[in-house]
Amino acid sequence: MSDMTGADLVDLDLSADTKEAAARALAERMAARGRVTDLEGFLADVAAREAQLPTGLDGGIGIPHCRSEHVTAPTLAFGRSGRGIDFGAADGPADLVFLIAAPAGADDAHLTILSSLARQLMNAEFTDALRAAADPARAAALIRGEEPAAGDEDSAERASADGEDSVAAPAAASAVAATAPATGEPQPSAAPEPPFRIVAVTSCPTGIAHTYMAAESLENAAREAGVEIVVETQGSAGFERLDPEVIAAADGVILAHDVPVREKDRFAGKPTVDTGVKAAVNRPGELIGEVRAKAARGEATAGGAAGSAGTAAATPVERGGEPGEGYGTRLRKWLMSGVSYMVPFVAAGGLLIALGFAIGGYEIDKAPSVTDQFAWAQADSWAALFFQIGGVAFAFLVPVLAGYIAYGMADRPGLVPGFVGGSIALTVNAGFLGGLAAGLISGAVVLAVQRVRIPKALRGIMPVVVIPLISAAVVGFLMFVVIGKPIASAQEAMTDWLDGLSGANAVLLGALLGLMMCFDLGGPVNKVAYTFATAGIAVSDPSDSAMKIMAAVMAAGMVPPLAMALATTVRARLFNAAERENGKAAWVLGASFISEGAIPFAAADPLRVIPSSMVGGAVTGALSMAFDATLRAPHGGIFVVPLIGNPLLYLVAVAAGVCVTTALVVVLKGLRKQARDSVTRDPGDADPSTRTPGAKQPVSA
Repeated sequence: MSDMTGADLVDLDLSADTKEAAARALAERMAARGRVTDLEGFLADVAAREAQLPTGLDGGIGIPHCRSEHVTAPTLAFGRSGRGIDFGAADGPADLVFLIAAPAGADDAHLTILSSLARQLMNAEFTDALRAAADPARAAALIRGEEPAAGDEDSAERASADGEDSVAAPAAASAVAATAPATGEPQPSAAPEPPFRIVAVTSCPTGIAHTYMAAESLENAAREAGVEIVVETQGSAGFERLDPEVIAAADGVILAHDVPVREKDRFAGKPTVDTGVKAAVNRPGELIGEVRAKAARGEATAGGAAGSAGTAAATPVERGGEPGEGYGTRLRKWLMSGVSYMVPFVAAGGLLIALGFAIGGYEIDKAPSVTDQFAWAQADSWAALFFQIGGVAFAFLVPVLAGYIAYGMADRPGLVPGFVGGSIALTVNAGFLGGLAAGLISGAVVLAVQRVRIPKALRGIMPVVVIPLISAAVVGFLMFVVIGKPIASAQEAMTDWLDGLSGANAVLLGALLGLMMCFDLGGPVNKVAYTFATAGIAVSDPSDSAMKIMAAVMAAGMVPPLAMALATTVRARLFNAAERENGKAAWVLGASFISEGAIPFAAADPLRVIPSSMVGGAVTGALSMAFDATLRAPHGGIFVVPLIGNPLLYLVAVAAGVCVTTALVVVLKGLRKQARDSVTRDPGDADPSTRTPGAKQPVSA
């Protein structure tokens, strides 16, 4: 650890007011030591990691961290703030800030040392000693472990053990259990009750800090609760798999993760608490109590490979939300689960339909089935084939949406009722609104069925027979008899309203959709606008209004990456080397309608990039609607221009938005650069006439 930090990397009077300013102040110390080669590029990587998950922890701790190609060696800088800095922790601002930087290819030994420090942050004596440190050298020595905190001998021993092996071993778990309080006088006549056994997995996106802090927190809480725990840390230094015998003997499982758990099927068939990694850091005792309660109730995940949800899933939510999350947050995650699985069907089906129209003309939808008539040498037959394949793919949109909303809520048992409910929504013409309702109802029904306590002998058939049977019957009844027709009427009313849009109303709708597309660049708001547009064209004969909306949405979504690419070209000096390189890729991403191409720029400078993108997107969306541009394809960017109605004016709308966003970004970044230069310039050099003879001039910091 001696080469990772030092007194020159410690600031005991950190004056920053924001987490961005704090990261910059500490990163500048790293750069001065030669540990960071590109300050702006490194800060962009820190901001991108921060955007994934806030790095504030309860107890006044902030741990911004990342792996970056701009870091030459693992480095830690420490700052102590008198006023506190908001890092997103539930209990308020942080006064202890640790900036941890690891190279993109850091070796395991260095990362293990950093993980040991992360575990130390869970010890109150360690953090109290840092708050009391009188000089940077003392603070650096504490961080390096050269001066253990007073009264923290046990913690020091545990930290040393963690430095030797970052993954808890079965023997360590036995030691944890051995420290449980005595239960009274020994009773030779009765065998002692075995301790409750838990296996746990912790992981975070970077795998440096939260992963190991969560493990330490769980181990400390288990020690206090008198239970036996073994933790597998799936961090940057790799991971050592838990012994299968230890897993088999476990009474419960805790999965605290923000990235998919590797080999999750190992834990199938056991009572499981599945939550985010910060929950294990902040409230480990509650998680232990929760898994014990599940074991007492006989709740368990689906057993066996067939019933396991352990294979790596691409869904953005593998669980029904963390216990501490509000209903709105969980609802958003459930809906995004369905949308994320639906989008590939939209893209594949829509592009195939568009290709069919491009080859065979707009009458191709009246062609006979290719199973009855197909001529290999005729272009119209191929056009009909593409159109009909695309139509089949489009037919899956609503069932997939409903099925994976239910999956996001209830895992695999939600798939059957979700798909059934989505198919019924199509049958009763309830459309996408019906699919949304069917998915939410399916997930709720499955969760309700799973809460029923059943005999252990019947648990094996629950995920295969009982849950699919009961949930599909209940969802089918509700969709056919109770809510299907009212939702269909609402869907029809919305379609009629869109068909009636014209003039200023249509332009305002285009501007609103443009704002939404550029607000979070592929996030939930962006997906709402995109799903709204694709829902309108996901029919055999979409209306002109639906095609205008689709055109406006795609045009606005192209603006941010194209604008960033143009800005890095016309004002390269306003961007660092990494951003200029990202700008080259943004040309292709923007032209392909991949809004995420602007994310690196937005993460590094959100206050300038996102508002500028939203203004440009609104301009493009409004102009596209005003020009009556139409689009039948849900994706493709400039590569589907031949399928666009009024293509030249459509490109003018895109170009206008790109120019507006580029101009705003250049102006705002230029103003920031001028302000920064004015701060670093010696005021005495600005205007010699203002100097007072003999007076000392202020020295800039």
